[in-house]
Amino acid sequence: MIVELSKLLSGLDVPGDWVGLRATREVSTTRSVRDGIPETNGTSLSQGLMVEVWAKGQIGYAATNSFTVERVQAAAQEAYRQAIAASEWNIHPTPLSARPKMVGQYVSPILKPFDALTPGEINEILVKICQTLKVSDRIVQASATALTTEKDTWFVSSNGSEIQQKFWQIGTDYAATAQEGAVIQRRSHNGWLAHCYQGGMEHLLIPDLWNQVQQIGEQAIELLEAEECPTETTTLVLAPDQMLLQIHESVGHPLELDRILGDERNYAGGSFVKVADFGNRVYGSPLMNITFDPTVAGEFASYGFDDTGAPASREYLIKEGVLQRGLGSLESQSRANVPGVASTRASSWNRPPIDRMANLNLEPGTASFDDLIGNIEHGIFMESNRSWSIDDQRHKFQFSCEYAKRIEQGQLTQTLRNPNYRGITPRFWGSLTKLGDRSTWQMFGTPVCGKGEPNQVIWVGHGSPVAVFADVEVFGGGS
Repeated sequence: MIVELSKLLSGLDVPGDWVGLRATREVSTTRSVRDGIPETNGTSLSQGLMVEVWAKGQIGYAATNSFTVERVQAAAQEAYRQAIAASEWNIHPTPLSARPKMVGQYVSPILKPFDALTPGEINEILVKICQTLKVSDRIVQASATALTTEKDTWFVSSNGSEIQQKFWQIGTDYAATAQEGAVIQRRSHNGWLAHCYQGGMEHLLIPDLWNQVQQIGEQAIELLEAEECPTETTTLVLAPDQMLLQIHESVGHPLELDRILGDERNYAGGSFVKVADFGNRVYGSPLMNITFDPTVAGEFASYGFDDTGAPASREYLIKEGVLQRGLGSLESQSRANVPGVASTRASSWNRPPIDRMANLNLEPGTASFDDLIGNIEHGIFMESNRSWSIDDQRHKFQFSCEYAKRIEQGQLTQTLRNPNYRGITPRFWGSLTKLGDRSTWQMFGTPVCGKGEPNQVIWVGHGSPVAVFADVEVFGGGS
């Protein structure tokens, strides 16, 4: 496809100073089973091409689902017209250095290709998961889902870029809902669709699968009989599957440069972070080290280059609690005059790349799990996100989890249901007192990070150790 795109590019007649072509082909499958009965078995194909044209300090965009010379030429002319129109309302000119020449490839690691299992075999596994989840008649619903995506992208530009990337992505989810009278509790495998990775069927056929499935069913029943989470200020210990959400909402979105610059405000709000904060703002305790890292093998949002061709590298966003970099394009970095990362991404061929997060990871500490909780006289350990709420400046938040345990005299004891906690982002991260070591570190992902107008839903990854926070407001509620 690189050869074909290069031929298309060389044949274009457009007066812009720079032209880029980004082609995408994406094949996705969705297979879901509820209560042992298949619900969805579908395959979708999406393919097309985005044309970018730089003219008068602006970039215009136009997309087409046809690869003919005529349609691509028409898209290029439209992109040029958009760039010229935008130049009259110029806020900040986009330097040509925002589209550097890059050549390279990236391929997701994969052990078992998607065709290692037939659709029928996948359905059989999902049916068996539902059956195994039903550990009691009080399990009123059991569900299991497997999603796969095979995505190819190609990028060429008039200054010589040639980039090819291939992504193999898989997401799995299973959950049990239990009911006893008016009490209803749902327990899932680390939260809804948290098991999203790059790779193949090895992520469906995980070691100890059936024991894990049965445990989810048993914990759903356990929650029916559990006490309500108390309302108090206490030590809060969060599992990596809840840190997925905590990092995403209170670090990832606030650091997107387009939010900080005001471009995103009429859709999803801005950020409490200001341009002047980079390099000096204390975001959290000295234990807080957040890296942007698209180089982690198998993490959901790993890649070699972002969708403008910028090469990916591991960078500290927050180091020892101090804010270092933002999440944004070379255009946003130039406009804000702050350091950033290769994080300009598009959800599809018919969307322009915008400032996004990718893999954001909290780096581990040095304590084992036993060491983390061993000195806690009284606290609460929470797992698996259930719901979230955060204001449009990403400042105040309130999060709900599926499952909790009391910590008493350094031990996990009583199970608690409907656990919630709330906080203010800098104060909360400032209360980080301990981090688990690499043995407690886990990575998860989500395929549904939404942003932009028109909306773009994209995949991100987050890894974290178990984390301990002091003096956090927790509370119960719900049914």
